[in-house]
Amino acid sequence: MSKVLLISTGGTITMVREQTSGALVPADLETFKAFMPELFAGSIQVDIQAFDPMIDSSDIGPDSWRRMAEMVYDHYEEYDGFVILHGTDTMSYSASALSFMLENLGKPVVFTGSQLPVGVLRSDARENLLTAIEIAAEQDEEGNAVVPEVAIYFEDRLFRANRTTKRNAEHFSAFNSYNYPALAKAGVHITYQPHLIHYSDPNLPLTLHTEFDTRVAVLKLFPGIQPEVVRSLLRTPGLRGVALETFGAGNAPSAEWLYDELKAAVDRGILIVNKTQCNTGSVEMGLYAVSLNLMRAGVLSGYDITTEALLTKMMLLLGEHPDDLERVRALIGTSLCGEVTVD
Repeated sequence: MSKVLLISTGGTITMVREQTSGALVPADLETFKAFMPELFAGSIQVDIQAFDPMIDSSDIGPDSWRRMAEMVYDHYEEYDGFVILHGTDTMSYSASALSFMLENLGKPVVFTGSQLPVGVLRSDARENLLTAIEIAAEQDEEGNAVVPEVAIYFEDRLFRANRTTKRNAEHFSAFNSYNYPALAKAGVHITYQPHLIHYSDPNLPLTLHTEFDTRVAVLKLFPGIQPEVVRSLLRTPGLRGVALETFGAGNAPSAEWLYDELKAAVDRGILIVNKTQCNTGSVEMGLYAVSLNLMRAGVLSGYDITTEALLTKMMLLLGEHPDDLERVRALIGTSLCGEVTVD
C-alpha cells in the first residue's frame, strides 16, 4: 500500500459552514475528515498533519515555508509522496519556494486547494484533493515516483510549481503555467508527460535549504514613472534584491536618470533581475535598443521566470550566500529545478 502524508496549512479547502451563523470557519481535523471519508477508503494510506492554528494564505511567508519543507524532510523516508493543502492566493509563492528548498527531491510534493470550501455542495475540493493524492502516490513499474518534483494540481492540470501563477479568482481553473506545458492532465485517466518532468540525480541525497533574506522588492515600470518613485525603492535601507518588471521582451524607458539609478544600485551590491510584465514570453535583453541601458547598468536577465519564482529564488539565494553576490548572480540565471528556460 502506498503512503501519502497530507499536510494541511489552511485555506479555503479546509473551511466549513458553521450551523448557527452560516459563516465559513476553519474546520478542525476531525470535521475535515468527516467531509472526506474517501481519503481512508482506498488503496492509499493517507496520514494527516495540520498546522495549529491553520493559516490564511495571505499570512504565509518564509516561516511557514520552513515548516512545510521541514515536515516533508523529516518524514521523507516514511512516505511515497506528499500533498500540501494551501490557500490559493499565495500558493504559487509557497510551492515555488519549496521547489528551491528541497534540493534533489525524488518524491512528489503536490500542492492543491479549492475555490469553494470542502463544506459547500458544489466544492471543487474533493476532486482536487483525491487526484492530488493519487498523483503523489503514483509509481512506475520499478517503484520510482512518476512526478518527483514540487507541483500544483488544480481543476484537471498538474503544473510544475515554480512555473505557475494564479490567474483567476472566480473559475475552478485558478492556475496556469504560461511558459511551460502541464506535466499531466486528468480525465478518466491521468495522462503524464514524462519528457516534461524534472528528475533529480537519484544518487544525490535530499538537501534542505531554509535560509531566506526577505529584503527584496518588486519594481514595476509604467509609462510616466517618476524618478522619485524609483529612487525611493532602490535606496530602501538594507535592500538586497529587486525584481524589475519591464515591458515586452525586457524593455525599459531610455531616460538617463533611470540608467543612473539602476547602475548606482547595482554598484551598491543590489541584485536587479529583469522580468517581463507579460505572462507569456521571455526577456531578451539587447533585442531592442531600449533594453541596452539595462545591460549597461548590470541588470541581469530573468528570461521566462515567473515573479513568484524569481522572488522566492532571490530570497533563498541571498539567504544561502549572504557574502557571495557573484555566486548569487551566477545562480539566478541558472535553471536549478526547471524554473527558467535558459538559452
